[in-house]
Amino acid sequence: MGILENAKEVLRLEANELLRHAELIGGEIERAVNLILECKGKLIVTGVGKSGHIGAKIAATLASTGTPSFFMHPTEALHGDLGMVGKDDLVLAISFSGESEELVRILPHIKRFGVKIIAMASNKNSSLGRICDEFISLKIEREACPLGAAPTVSTTLTLALGDALAVCLMSERKFQKEDFANFHPGGSLGKRLYLKVADVMRTNDLPIVSESVSLKEAINAMTHGKLGTVLLTNANGKLTAILSDGDLRRALMSENFSLEESAIKFATKEPKTIENSQILASKALEMIENFKIQLLAVTDENGTPIGTVHIHDLKNIGL
Repeated sequence: MGILENAKEVLRLEANELLRHAELIGGEIERAVNLILECKGKLIVTGVGKSGHIGAKIAATLASTGTPSFFMHPTEALHGDLGMVGKDDLVLAISFSGESEELVRILPHIKRFGVKIIAMASNKNSSLGRICDEFISLKIEREACPLGAAPTVSTTLTLALGDALAVCLMSERKFQKEDFANFHPGGSLGKRLYLKVADVMRTNDLPIVSESVSLKEAINAMTHGKLGTVLLTNANGKLTAILSDGDLRRALMSENFSLEESAIKFATKEPKTIENSQILASKALEMIENFKIQLLAVTDENGTPIGTVHIHDLKNIGL
């Protein structure tokens, strides 16, 4: 079998096993979800080897989608980490064979605390299968590994079942995107939902000049401001116009151009502004994109400029 066909066969085997279990799965998944929903403590995921790696991912997914969860390695549990397990907790134990030595050794101690166990294993009559309170089957037809040794299909199935638990729990908890953002403040969704204009606007060394200055003076302020824009204000400090580098290029094309001409002659009057720095930065980005501009001035209630929001700044932070 060639490389390409070999790769396709692996994907077929794993996909087919997922589809097969989509038909086989029954009330056990509902009972497992209900056990987790009833849990007053944390869901502790445990497993050894490849099952442990998959378990760590499942725990991370659960924790980020509204189910307090963490991964505990069975070996570390035998040497003190069992102290992490509280009487109100619940354990999700993963072992394809159901006989992983390190895992099996901690099961009686977990039960001694009165903690319930949800098992994921291939054999209901295994040590793990016999001691658990709810059993989710990992029984597969065969691994994709030609030796039948390396966990492949089985780990994919385990991961998918973990995702199924997480999604079912999200649905039952009415978990919304705002909740997701709470746990992912550094992600793009978190930034969109919580980052405010005040958090991202530039406030230092703003290129602000009087509306009476010449183009030459405005260009000097634009150069030092490094925004490609100059904010023009009246005698009371109120923003009256914005001169952009685009405005400047258009000025250069006019007849009888002179650097001594008034900058406001070529500036954009009544520019787009934000008067509330507490609005979402994502809203500012929408305004910038809708109006096809690069910069929004942020003003106070008197119209005095207090900051700027530039499209490059918003994109650089992941919005």
